[in-house]
Amino acid sequence: MTTNFIIAGIAASLLGISKGGLKGFGILIVAMIVVVYGAKNSTGILVPLFIIGDILAVIYFKKYVKVKYLIQFMPAMLIGVVVAVYVGEDWNEVVFKKWISGIIILSVAYMFWSEYKSILIKSDNYLVSSIIGFAAGFTTMVGNLAGPFATLFFLATRLPKNEIVGTSAWVFFIINIFKVPFHIFSWETIHKESLMIDLKLAPFVIVGFFLGTRLLGMFDERAYRKFLLFVTAVGAVVVLFG
Repeated sequence: MTTNFIIAGIAASLLGISKGGLKGFGILIVAMIVVVYGAKNSTGILVPLFIIGDILAVIYFKKYVKVKYLIQFMPAMLIGVVVAVYVGEDWNEVVFKKWISGIIILSVAYMFWSEYKSILIKSDNYLVSSIIGFAAGFTTMVGNLAGPFATLFFLATRLPKNEIVGTSAWVFFIINIFKVPFHIFSWETIHKESLMIDLKLAPFVIVGFFLGTRLLGMFDERAYRKFLLFVTAVGAVVVLFG
């Protein structure tokens, strides 16, 4: 077992844990897969793994979906994906890494600021939610980094932890399915070779998911919110200075 496969396996396990409820590992997962497979190629490898986790999550947390926030967040996110397809198609590895770093530092800084400054973001404000949704859609396409923006939105809703997990599960299930044709036909980052990698990493996602659901039960609501911010910040440091 090579070092690269070990790193990828840990990333896939964290992906599963994240889909199981302990969100905030997204930046770290992307960073680890980028190290192994490169910035642009990693986007195509991650999407099928995300979809596996999404399917598990929408089934497991089906009782906790809040359709109101799903409808509010999704349209702008879908638009963000389409814009990113055409803006980011010809970017090289260096540009991708710069964008990833910039997205992380802005997202984490704003998340901390909004959490501890009585949150100016109001989740029922459609203009604000549309801006965040667009940013989430754009960043999920160029680097699978919608997590910080989605976390910011759902923290602003003040939903309980299970509702956050259940509603965001549907958000990412829809958006990741929507991204697949672009990765196959436009960017050509999903192909036979990438799917073979996904096949090897899928068991790590599944095991990680059920571990994540168990760990989620150990957090109360306040601790869960702090956890989301802390883990996202750690991931940002890994990417920016690793």
